Amino acid sequence: MASIGHIVTPTPASAALVRARERARLLPDCLVEARRIANTVIAGWHGRRRRGPGENFWQFRPFVEGDSLARIDWRRSARDDHTYIRDREWEAAHTIWLWASMSPSMMYKSNLGMVSKESRALVLMLAAAEIMARSGERIGCPGVMEPIAARNAAERLAYALAHEDPTGALPDTRMIRGASDIVLFSDFLEPPEAVLAALQPLSRRGLRGHVIEVSDPAEETFPYAGRVEFSDPATGAKFLSGRSEALAEEYKTLYHARRETLRDGLRHLGWNFIAHNTGRPASEALAAVHMYLSGQPDRARHGGGR
Repeated sequence: MASIGHIVTPTPASAALVRARERARLLPDCLVEARRIANTVIAGWHGRRRRGPGENFWQFRPFVEGDSLARIDWRRSARDDHTYIRDREWEAAHTIWLWASMSPSMMYKSNLGMVSKESRALVLMLAAAEIMARSGERIGCPGVMEPIAARNAAERLAYALAHEDPTGALPDTRMIRGASDIVLFSDFLEPPEAVLAALQPLSRRGLRGHVIEVSDPAEETFPYAGRVEFSDPATGAKFLSGRSEALAEEYKTLYHARRETLRDGLRHLGWNFIAHNTGRPASEALAAVHMYLSGQPDRARHGGGR
């Protein structure tokens, strides 16, 4: 701690320790909430099933030249005039990387939001881990946890987050090897050009990306009037406005232009974008993420992406 007279100000290291302790206290409740939300969505979730080598039945399909005769299902073929092949389900586990920003701006919560952005991002990440683990996928968190295939992956991820201090506006992806999916939860308030420049190398490496922008309703609508002091949670810089309502239209124009620039840039990378605010149920964003991961982008855009 650094002190000036009787005023004690926290150093960056001590501030980070306080933040880590706060997050550790938050995680058990987030895990409970994540499991509740996962259970509301899981009934309509059937995993990332696809045809391939395995033991479980997938589907019947007409026999075509080149198929092995040993794979013909003679009982099904006897029902009509066609010959059918019995396909099996692909059972190879896929790796899904989940990451939630722990930047200071994520702590923000207005009177219009249900929870802080950080809490919502953690709940969404843990709920995604819960459902993916039930589907047999490998779950990892870049810079925090190597991929694991376990039914309790969400619980183990929560434990890892409680004992690690992930920093930075974007994850450290050096531990990611091979093609896989990565799901990022953050407010992405950095300049969109900087975000896209950081994500472009991941796209070139073959990662399929899904970006969930978590916002507070007040950040979208700017419901302020009169004398208001605004502060930057990262730097502590302050700005006092005598008539904050006069800033509303320009602010909203710039805020939504930033979002559209990010959305368009991600589309060019072949990545998906979901805008979600904490005034909406978490299950909406979670269902949209699941649809993207299951290869149903049209349903995802209709149900969760804006």
